[in-house]
Amino acid sequence: MIEEKLLPGRGTCLRKTNSKKLSSSINCDSANDFMIINGTSLITKHAQQLTFDIKSQDYYMIINIGEELANIKYNHDVSDHEIIYDPYKYEHSEKVNFDPNEFVKQFSVHSGYIDILSKWYSIKFTYPEYNIIFIKPEMGISIQVHTHRSEEWEILGGKPIIMNNNRVYYFVEDGTKFTNEKLKYHSIINPNKNPNDFVSIKERWSGSFDEEDIKRIYNPNNYQ
Repeated sequence: MIEEKLLPGRGTCLRKTNSKKLSSSINCDSANDFMIINGTSLITKHAQQLTFDIKSQDYYMIINIGEELANIKYNHDVSDHEIIYDPYKYEHSEKVNFDPNEFVKQFSVHSGYIDILSKWYSIKFTYPEYNIIFIKPEMGISIQVHTHRSEEWEILGGKPIIMNNNRVYYFVEDGTKFTNEKLKYHSIINPNKNPNDFVSIKERWSGSFDEEDIKRIYNPNNYQ
């Protein structure tokens, strides 16, 4: 595959290059908005045409967050590149929210939670001063920002990929902490293939917490 078309709101897979450097070009009929993961950088661009290079043995993903169809071309076939995360793997599968009672039986969830938010790709247990969030293998949450609160994430397990402002961190070790400041991009990807290898994080917040205080820049689980 040397070419891809991206509809508005869609992204490529997160891939890893092989032993060759990769060159990519993006073309639209008019200026458009993009997010590009290139190694450890998360880049946002507004342009009609873009070109960039990805080093060998490095990670890349292109996300169309604009309103125009985007044409992506590569200088060589990327079919043999390792897929780290496919945001559309479960696009046509049945979506069933986690059963909290069954989840608590199967995984290590501390007692004392006062609320639960269950989705088909994640489940959040809310305690008086923090949240514990579990994310399903091969899934990610939206790239998002908050207006009225900042957050601190502590990795509890699963070696996730973390997007924090304009940086991307791969296979993060337990105990690592990140601060997600107001109006700064953040997201989590669970790259694990084993269905029991959930990513888990502890989330604390500063400011006014409101579930509605969220702007999803790219939502891989709202299929379009």
